[in-house]
This record gives sequence, C-alpha cells and structure tokens, in this order.
Amino acid sequence: MARAIGTGTISFGLVSIPVKLFSSNKSSSGIRFNLLDKETGSRLKQKYFRATDGEPVERDAMVKGYEFAKGQYVTFTDEELKAVSEESTKAIEITEFVPVELVDPIFYDKAYYLGPDKGGDRAYALLAEAMIKTGRVGLAKYAARGKQYLVMLRPANGGLVMQQLHYAEEIRSMEELDLAEIELKDAELNLAVQFIEQIASEGFTPEQYHDEVKERLQAAIQQKVDGEDVTLGPTEAPKAQIIDLMEALKASLAETRPDEQPKAKRAKASTSKTKSKASTKSKKAGSKKPDKAAEG
Repeated sequence: MARAIGTGTISFGLVSIPVKLFSSNKSSSGIRFNLLDKETGSRLKQKYFRATDGEPVERDAMVKGYEFAKGQYVTFTDEELKAVSEESTKAIEITEFVPVELVDPIFYDKAYYLGPDKGGDRAYALLAEAMIKTGRVGLAKYAARGKQYLVMLRPANGGLVMQQLHYAEEIRSMEELDLAEIELKDAELNLAVQFIEQIASEGFTPEQYHDEVKERLQAAIQQKVDGEDVTLGPTEAPKAQIIDLMEALKASLAETRPDEQPKAKRAKASTSKTKSKASTKSKKAGSKKPDKAAEG
C-alpha cells in the first residue's frame, strides 16, 4: 500500500476536491555511496570553512546571501525570506483547461499521483472523466513548502497525475543552438524513413528497458559483500565511424536482422508469405493436366 507524502485540495470554480499526494517513482531504487576515511573506514562529515582564512563556521553562525555582483552579497535572515515566500496552503487551484497536445513535454518536471481523500471520491472521478471526454488537462497553481509551482493535472490509468511544470523563463530556446538550414536529399530521407519503419513498434513497453549500469554496479557490490574481487568485463571495441551519411544509413539497414523487427511486422510478413504459398499451390493445382480416365 502506497504511503501519502502530503495532502492538498483541488479547486476549480466552486468545486473543492480533497486529495492525497503520492510519489510516482521509487526513491529507494537508486544506489548511493557514502564518503569514508580510506584508512579507518569511518564515515566522513561535512564541515564549512571561511574562504578568507579557513576557519570553521558553525551552522548557527551562517546566514544566506545573494551575490548580485562579483564578491558582493546582500544577506537575508530566515524571517525575511519567510515574509516573501508563498503561504503553504496546499491548494491546487486550476486556472484553465487546455488541449493536452499543446503542452510541450519539454516543460515536464516531476510527477505525482493524486488520490481522493475522505469525501472526495465522486468529485475526483468526475474531474478525471470530464478531462478524458474533453481531451483537456488542467493547468494549476500549487502552493507548498513556501514556493508556488505551476502544475498540470491529467487523467491517467483511472486516476489523476499532477505533473510539475517548468516556468517559461526556465526553458532555454532552441534558437540558442544556431541550427543550420539543411536541404535534404530524397534518397537520404527515404532511407531514414525505411530504417525507422524497420524497427518501429506500435506501443511503448518500458519493462523491456533496464538500467544496465545499475545492474552491473549491483553485481559488483554483491561481489564485494561476498568477499570476492570485482571482475572487469572486456571492453567492447568501438565501431568504425562511417562519415558518408548514405553509407551509414545503408549499413544501419543491413545490420537490422529480421528477428529484431517488431512482432506486429513479423506477423504481417508471415501472413503475407502464407498467402503467397497458398496462391502458388492454387495456381499449380489449376494448371495440372486432366486425368486420362476422366477425359475418356
């Protein structure tokens, strides 16, 4: 049973829906290391020192500062920062509903599951179903931990997901990349499309992907725990780089084996071959000479 990490209230118009917040990812799934003393194996603690003379500074003697110019700071006390922070009302205030396809995934940040809290089941289900029916998602302001967040509420798997979004000023423009205008050749484009179609799938199956580095690291940790030496596997030799784009595309197509193609395509090809064989047998049967006894 998932444990809630917080509570909130979705509001739109005069409707209020009490909800619980749940993390959408497993924070414990990552591998973390601690810093230890090399000689004794004792865990290390972090200390702060003055940059000017190297003297240690205790936490109660610290103050937050903002560098507005090189080496120049303005300082703030906790009370001053609290005065300008957002009151943590935990309200999820929907301001508008927009078509889901208009929200570029580049704006996506963290995602949280929302579940109905006591007395909110019916309104929760109604909101989720209404967004499915209209094909729209809710953009909302969410106040928590002294900050104000831009979030998107979207229906998913019978429930609601609160997707934290970046603000517009936090997203860099692609224009900063200074991309050149390239005139593509039809032959190049046709080969690229052919390669995409050759390894295309009709659905996203995340279970078939694994963090291979994490798996190798887990195996190495277990070897250490068992008192074994960590074995290093052979490094894969780098593939020869093909400079010519057409040659690279042709080589990519040649490398794709039939058994790597999606099941749907293989099934289609198999059906096509079966039909072709049946057609050939039919033609052969029709072209046989009449039996002599029948002719008589």
